[in-house]
Amino acid sequence: QVQLVESGGGLVQAGDSLRLSCAASGRTFSRVGMGWFRQAPGKEREFVGYIRWSGGRPYYADSVKGRFTISRDDAKSTVYLQMNSLKPEDTAVYYCAAREDYSDSIYSTGGYRYWGQGTQVTVSS
Repeated sequence: QVQLVESGGGLVQAGDSLRLSCAASGRTFSRVGMGWFRQAPGKEREFVGYIRWSGGRPYYADSVKGRFTISRDDAKSTVYLQMNSLKPEDTAVYYCAAREDYSDSIYSTGGYRYWGQGTQVTVSS
């Protein structure tokens, strides 16, 4: 079983920063890449960003481009989401997810096999 554990969420004010972490553990799995998604109340889960384990540039949703940065620590099997200049509209539960193959788009929830439990990020105005 693969486990993904997010941490780092919290309540901040607009303009503040947060860093989320996602640690992967459990059985060895095919590591293609890791994605971050978020889901606000009453809305569908949406793509935030993606990074490949093998390297290359990360991908970001337009809504977070220039403010959020994804990075990884291979030795720790951990992926990070650095969120700067947070806005109230960034308020959501943030999920990390592991991609094992190329069966679906990185922008779709269907492209990921394993999911973390989510961590709440609340940005007050």
